[in-house]
Amino acid sequence: MALARFKLVFFVPTANTRAVLDHLFERFPDHVGTMGNYKKAAFISRGTGQFQPTEGAQPTIGTVGELEFVEEDRVEVLVIDQIHSVVQELVKVHPYEEVAYDVFRLENI
Repeated sequence: MALARFKLVFFVPTANTRAVLDHLFERFPDHVGTMGNYKKAAFISRGTGQFQPTEGAQPTIGTVGELEFVEEDRVEVLVIDQIHSVVQELVKVHPYEEVAYDVFRLENI
């Protein structure tokens, strides 16, 4: 039976992209960013994220009540089978209090 495959997409401030990706690659060398004979594969695109922290938030960047704009990277990586563990690790090492991410199950066709 084939292992489940997922695409994990997350957003991270550009200054933290390398550290977060490298941590995931090192922690899950056979499960994150592995495609055939290639390792540490990812797609990274740059953009602007926005958010407004509300009462009770402890923002890494920005001030409660003020709209914040941050240069961020959208990172896409293939995850083999260990998606729950990988997402837990992402949340642990990501600089934001609330991590924006999407998980897509991939089908073989």
